[in-house]
Amino acid sequence: MCSVIGRTSKAFGAAVAVLCLLCGTMAAQEQEKHKSDIPDAPSASRPFPNSPLQGPAPQNQAPPEQAPPSNQAPPTSSSPTEEPVYAPGVAPAPPPFKVTTVPEGGAQAGRSAGSDELFKITVNTNQVVVPVMVKDDSGRLVNGLLSRDFAVFEDGKKQTLNFFTTDPFALSAAVLFDTGMPDVAVQKVIQTFSALEGAFSEFDEVSLYTYSTSVSKVTDFSAVGRHLTAALDSLKTVTGRNNGPPVTSGPLGPQGPIVNGRPVEGGAPRVTTPPKESHVLNDAIVAAALELRRRDRTRRKVIFIVSDGREYGSNASYSDTLKVLLSTGIQVYGVAVEGSAVPGYGSLQKLHVPFSGSRLGYNNILPRYANATGGEIFPGFSREAIETTYARALGDARNQYTLGYLTHATPSSTHREIEVRVARPDLTVTAKEGYYPVGLGR
Repeated sequence: MCSVIGRTSKAFGAAVAVLCLLCGTMAAQEQEKHKSDIPDAPSASRPFPNSPLQGPAPQNQAPPEQAPPSNQAPPTSSSPTEEPVYAPGVAPAPPPFKVTTVPEGGAQAGRSAGSDELFKITVNTNQVVVPVMVKDDSGRLVNGLLSRDFAVFEDGKKQTLNFFTTDPFALSAAVLFDTGMPDVAVQKVIQTFSALEGAFSEFDEVSLYTYSTSVSKVTDFSAVGRHLTAALDSLKTVTGRNNGPPVTSGPLGPQGPIVNGRPVEGGAPRVTTPPKESHVLNDAIVAAALELRRRDRTRRKVIFIVSDGREYGSNASYSDTLKVLLSTGIQVYGVAVEGSAVPGYGSLQKLHVPFSGSRLGYNNILPRYANATGGEIFPGFSREAIETTYARALGDARNQYTLGYLTHATPSSTHREIEVRVARPDLTVTAKEGYYPVGLGR
């Protein structure tokens, strides 16, 4: 009986052992199955396999770099790096673009010839511009002429026009106010300042000078507005020279009381000659011209003078002053007041005088400057005439025909004569009488 029970226990223990072995085997298989369902972590040597959600790897994306071992320094630009390992079936990414850097400020040194040609700008420094004013017998401006109606000659040779326009120009105007005139004339002009300001347009720029025995700059170039108004208001307290001739004899003379032609204090009679006051018109024109030459080339440059035209004592002579004007393309306009406003007086001053030195003086030099530069001088004997003249003179300066041609003259101090002709003989043409090529290169 005992032997039978022992055999039964052994058989039961063996069955239990077999059952435990089967259960362990099945658990191991199930664990291996779950492990196969979890994807591997990304690796530098074995990238992610392609999946339907991700699609194929992009062709232009380089694979991640292989991380160096912990005991090895990362590669530098001078040491070779290991080639990455790519997954089978995936095309390698193309090499990166080669980028060349240059030091700051040196980018233009390496420009190609094509870009140089693309941005190449040619500047013509031999262009001669001739403003031309055309009027009829009544003195009114004539419009409607075409380029074929004009002929321009330089030193007697006809030139081919390459520029023609009738568009008005904005002005860069330097206004010269003569404070050396008799005080009655100065006060008359001061009362017309509002009309002078109104004759300019909003596109013009104006500077202001005064002169008598010396030249003073009142204001720099600025747009028409409050700045110009304030500058003109500051001149309303200016006075001119004493009216009437200077006292050189008589009871109020500088020699003292005289009885029977002899001084009371005794001695020989003294002859007193009044000094001649300087009237530096030439110096004022030169100062304004040197400032005007720096203004924008797209503007018409004019010097507008309100004076009786007297010149005496300037450092600059007439010929030197005219050369500055013709070298910079500046026109002279103005209002002649007092004695120079007498009808016909200005026409006499256009005649050539045999001297050009400023020390000998001129009675009225304004018409000569205007005639040589293509400008105009208007008489302004009364206040109303002066106010009317402002708008007329500045309107003529702004609205002209503008001709241009290419000259073959080299920059030099040689004077070149210009003559402008129009096809209609009943019209009067006003233009500058010439120029100096020295001004073309600026």
